[in-house]
Amino acid sequence: MKKLMIATATLGLLAAAPVSAQTSTTTTTTTTQAETTGSITIAPEKRTVIRQQLGSTAPVTVQEDVTVGWTVPQNMELQTVPETVVSEVPNVKGHRYFVHDGNVVLVDPQSRKVVTIIE
Repeated sequence: MKKLMIATATLGLLAAAPVSAQTSTTTTTTTTQAETTGSITIAPEKRTVIRQQLGSTAPVTVQEDVTVGWTVPQNMELQTVPETVVSEVPNVKGHRYFVHDGNVVLVDPQSRKVVTIIE
């Protein structure tokens, strides 16, 4: 009987002991890069700066609808965004542009895709 009580007491202690379960945590990090058909975000006041400084450029006639993601034909000349604009709106650095229907159209020069249209 004594052995049974000791065995029962030992089992009771083991059962009462905290059980450490293995836990694993998975962290997923998503890095978003601008897609070639994507757009860039420009604050409204910075859009005004771009429109004021680039809007007087000679307009280009295009027979197609110009939309974000549209690929600019190779024969269409793109203008370099001046350093005066880049200094005020740094995220347009490296982009090119043209003016169409009174809008400034920013283009990724590598893919030649329209990234944003400033009306």
